[in-house]
Amino acid sequence: MVRVEAMLGLEWASALEAPNPAEIALTPAEARRSWVNRANENEVLAMYRSVRAAEDAPAPWWLRALDRGRLRSRAEGHAVEDAVSELLSSRPGWVFVPWVDLGEVGYWEYVPSESGVYGPATPTTVQFTDSHRGFVHLVPAHHGPGHPQPIDFTVADLRAQIEDIELIA
Repeated sequence: MVRVEAMLGLEWASALEAPNPAEIALTPAEARRSWVNRANENEVLAMYRSVRAAEDAPAPWWLRALDRGRLRSRAEGHAVEDAVSELLSSRPGWVFVPWVDLGEVGYWEYVPSESGVYGPATPTTVQFTDSHRGFVHLVPAHHGPGHPQPIDFTVADLRAQIEDIELIA
């Protein structure tokens, strides 16, 4: 008996992989080199749904949101990433971290928050999510074991509170 699911999963993994760039991506837009970011949106969504029906399927946050009806298009998700990038790339201390799990977009890290009051800390991060309609999670800097609870944000919330976030961090 032939296992079609395994081949579909392999094809999906290949669709998520981006060619190796000459330089490291400094924003999510610079990291959009994989098939899922360039191919026909309906084809991407259909393939994602086929793979997900057979097995767990890693995917960018915007594709999960599109599949759940929380976004109308991939472009709408990219616009969220671009708005966050426009805000954070213009501020000192924020860097984009493209090294994440297969399918994920990457996140923004506030480097000054790494040196916490009680020694080195996990820095404040801004991550993209499909878990709420604001699509942004703020994860405060933390020290020690455990994981901090992400705070649901919108791009507008982030823009309005960025100075306070940097002061607290």
